[in-house]
Amino acid sequence: MIGKLKGRVEEIGEDSVILDVGGVGYLVYCPSRVLQGLPGRGEAAELHIETMVREDMIRLYGFTSRAEKTWFQLLMTVQGVGAKVALAALGVLSASEIANAIALGDAATITRAPGIGKRVAERIVSELKSKAPSYASVDAGTLAVAETAAAAAPSAVGDAVSALVNLGYAQPQASAAVAAAVKSAGEGADTATLIRLGLKELSA
Repeated sequence: MIGKLKGRVEEIGEDSVILDVGGVGYLVYCPSRVLQGLPGRGEAAELHIETMVREDMIRLYGFTSRAEKTWFQLLMTVQGVGAKVALAALGVLSASEIANAIALGDAATITRAPGIGKRVAERIVSELKSKAPSYASVDAGTLAVAETAAAAAPSAVGDAVSALVNLGYAQPQASAAVAAAVKSAGEGADTATLIRLGLKELSA
């Protein structure tokens, strides 16, 4: 199996790139975030590869980091999530953003990805919750408090994170700020309180 490719960018398409490795052009499907970050034609690039083999095809999927590749694999273990949906999720959210959202029980953030509705997002959060802390950027102590609060009032936590993201903050920053707000305000805090305390945390 192919685990990594190093070569030169030959052509970038809507959902894939042709990477020239020693004169052989490999067609690699990638999340939009990965494609946007690739260098220009003729320049060197390196991708972590997930190889999928079926009876009628062999398809390569490329990622800029091991974490992205790992989340691609994890997302596809969830019922209703195939390669296309997993790529769409990683096209909108980084690996750490997905991990933070799942760890905080924030299904609303997951629904930002095309093709992922509320039900599938909730399934992703539920089934992958045990995997998320290893990749999340929120510290373990704060995360434990936020997880408890998210279980009791998932909409408040998710809505607060979404509101901060809409204000222009990066998803990892917003998640960490809301997690800290939950720790400060308690599990019963409403969305407005979490947003206010989250903003205070971000401006500190």
